[in-house]
Amino acid sequence: KMDDDDDIPQLSSHTLAALQEFYLEQQQREGMKTSQGFNQYSIGSIEEDWQLSQFWYSDETALSLAKEAVLAAGKGGRIACVSAPSVYQKLKEQDGEDFSMCILEYDRRFSVYGEEFIFYDYNHPLDLPENLLPHSFDIVIADPPYLSEECLQKTAETIKYLTKGKILLCTGAVMEEQAAKHLGVKMCKFIPKHSRNLGNEFRCYVNYASGLD
Repeated sequence: KMDDDDDIPQLSSHTLAALQEFYLEQQQREGMKTSQGFNQYSIGSIEEDWQLSQFWYSDETALSLAKEAVLAAGKGGRIACVSAPSVYQKLKEQDGEDFSMCILEYDRRFSVYGEEFIFYDYNHPLDLPENLLPHSFDIVIADPPYLSEECLQKTAETIKYLTKGKILLCTGAVMEEQAAKHLGVKMCKFIPKHSRNLGNEFRCYVNYASGLD
């Protein structure tokens, strides 16, 4: 009979090595999770899902943005994280502080955070739960998932609905004009970094006197 192996696509040794390395890393990560009394709030506890255009910030960036949000929100303040889960996770690590928060996110894996999780699809910017009152957050920190004017414009509707005034936006440098147009925000000096290098230069934009300059 014919040799069946002919139909099986062969992976190059390079691809195989890369795959093995990837699986090994995953196993190590899983191992670390169990051995370290795994912290469900740490960055990386939920893996990036590239199909959802998710890219986590580096630890330092997430911490800087979380601290900025806490300062901007003030004592007893409320912080909304729109599509910015790594900042939310840093805020969770600072629990016990005098602020509250919620996360609006398309990725339902974040529903592990219970009542603070609100399913959010930027295509339906005002499709929000009734108990999420307009202008009920001292600051909204947002990172629209795609670098397109449509995505920014729709996310902007959500941001404007939620915020009492303060906005902290993270998006590509190429979006500077649209960010000013839709949200009245200006670019800060602070450069957000991601845990993986992205092809696009990222920047932060605010509409208040922030600590990011």
